[in-house]
Amino acid sequence: MILPLIKNLEVLENCLQQIPLLPGIYLMKDELGNILYIGKSKKLRNRVRSYFRESQILTYRLHLMVQKVTNIEFIVTDNEMEALALEANLIKQHQPYFNILLKDDKRYPYICITWSEDYPQIFMTRKRRISNKKDRYYGPYVDSFILKNTLNLIKNIFPLRQRSKPLFKDRPCLNYDIGRCPGVCQGLITPEEYHQIMQKVAMIFQGRTTELIKILSSKMELAAENLEFEKAAIIREQINGLTRLTGSQKVALPDDSISRDAIALATNEDNCCVQIFQIRAGKLVNNLVFFVDISNSKKDLDQEYGQILQRVLEQYYCQVEPEEIPLEIVVQYPLSDPDFLRDFLSNYKKRKVTITVPQKQGKADLINLVAKNAHYELEKTEREAEKNLKSMQDLANILGLSKLPRQIEGYDISHIQGSNAVASQVVFINGIPAKQNYRHYQIKNPDIMIGHSDDFASLTEVIERRLSRLNLSENKPDLLMIDGGKGQLSAVVKVLEKMGLFPELKVVSLAKQREEIFIPFNSEPLNTNKEQPGVQLLRRVRDEAHRFAISFHRQQRTKQAKKSHLDEIPGLGFQRQKDLLAYFNSVDYIRVASREQLKKVPGIGDNLAEEIFNYFNKG
Repeated sequence: MILPLIKNLEVLENCLQQIPLLPGIYLMKDELGNILYIGKSKKLRNRVRSYFRESQILTYRLHLMVQKVTNIEFIVTDNEMEALALEANLIKQHQPYFNILLKDDKRYPYICITWSEDYPQIFMTRKRRISNKKDRYYGPYVDSFILKNTLNLIKNIFPLRQRSKPLFKDRPCLNYDIGRCPGVCQGLITPEEYHQIMQKVAMIFQGRTTELIKILSSKMELAAENLEFEKAAIIREQINGLTRLTGSQKVALPDDSISRDAIALATNEDNCCVQIFQIRAGKLVNNLVFFVDISNSKKDLDQEYGQILQRVLEQYYCQVEPEEIPLEIVVQYPLSDPDFLRDFLSNYKKRKVTITVPQKQGKADLINLVAKNAHYELEKTEREAEKNLKSMQDLANILGLSKLPRQIEGYDISHIQGSNAVASQVVFINGIPAKQNYRHYQIKNPDIMIGHSDDFASLTEVIERRLSRLNLSENKPDLLMIDGGKGQLSAVVKVLEKMGLFPELKVVSLAKQREEIFIPFNSEPLNTNKEQPGVQLLRRVRDEAHRFAISFHRQQRTKQAKKSHLDEIPGLGFQRQKDLLAYFNSVDYIRVASREQLKKVPGIGDNLAEEIFNYFNKG
């Protein structure tokens, strides 16, 4: 057993002497090599030594961490700015237990702009996954309904790409004709011109709408002076739309000359809610919410408020563009290292940024408003957590489980008489849908086709595919919920037995008609009330699995309906398909055409005519 450094002073001193007095990051590890904590400092040795001084008063969280440290590693950087960026990346990668980490809360939506593409897309998403460094995420936003309306209004104001893929190969769709799209699919606008449009849209989500209106007003006046009245009219409509957009803000503040961010927090025993009010030209343009896990901080929490705010602001401002940073930031509590954050933001923005704890009534009232909203958001989250906990406890009692079913996976099959058979997998974690973990499956069983369906075989295939492809030690569900009755349940149990996962992996089925719960090897349903919290939780999982399966099934049917038989003929390209349809008017006439008739079509030679004839006359 390796002694912690705090109990082996000689080893500790040797370790400290090897750490330089330079900027960088340090990694504290336990005896198994697990990273407990990652930090940064201007002078690494002094910062690390401070953890082990008897005179140093540590928070309870850090005191626990120090008792486990057996090794300290470090990485030297050129300056503290580089250390901050490296620290943020390593914390995201390793997620050390004792770091104060922002929860990756998938419930709140973001706006994503894919700047990595020639013609960037803009869309709302709850999955913040940066696959390309050029892509940008704005948010998270509290109200998804308002965000959807804002995005729809923006698409009415500016001509933007409406589809991820072209509807037609040789011409633009209706969106181009009505001015909703600039003809991206046919290259009717250059990437440079389209990026200029998208940069205006990005200004809205950066809280710079007022600045954008001023820029557009100047361009409108210039266009009018140059007698470009049609261009001036288009810009005028954009300005009017943006005015309506900013006019819909619910909160207006008396000082319209300064743009600022106001940050405050509220805490309970396990969580801390941090809210950022983005105020631009006297308007509250965004209300961002972050959650911090403080469940391992049981004492001296008052001393950590400044550290929590420091960590949240460092992680948040590292992810935004310089234009999004205001010149003034007001915080509820003094930060643990305000000078560093002030210098970092000022260098990043190339303008002086101030960080203050407000004392005067106006700004203090603003901070109180932010703190009040953070408190309400925390209470809302706490109520939902309590409700979900009761549901999981009731479900555990119903099923006789030894632990709470914190991860429940629901499965359903969808098809029409065997056609386009698909399956859904939904995941609920702590009673909340974890949509980033949802999966859908196309049934590959060759025996399942039009006119022949088999839900048992479909479930068998899906469960086997899901449980064999993942590392169950890291991602093992507590409960599987099957949409169906005794037959579907029996089919799944056989798969689990074959894989050696039963009875350790619990599984139940929920029948639709009477909301009856079946467990393995019981012919009768459990005696439950459909209004019980546990049963309602299962119903939510079942309904979500059903919804997700049906929506995917409809997508497949729509895709199949759009697919032409002509696409399946080897050597028959898009232009030849057009020529055939222009000559015969419909696929039905092509189907009954003779070889000689097919050869009369311009561009259709002997070999291609033979291929087409053989395709429609296989029998």
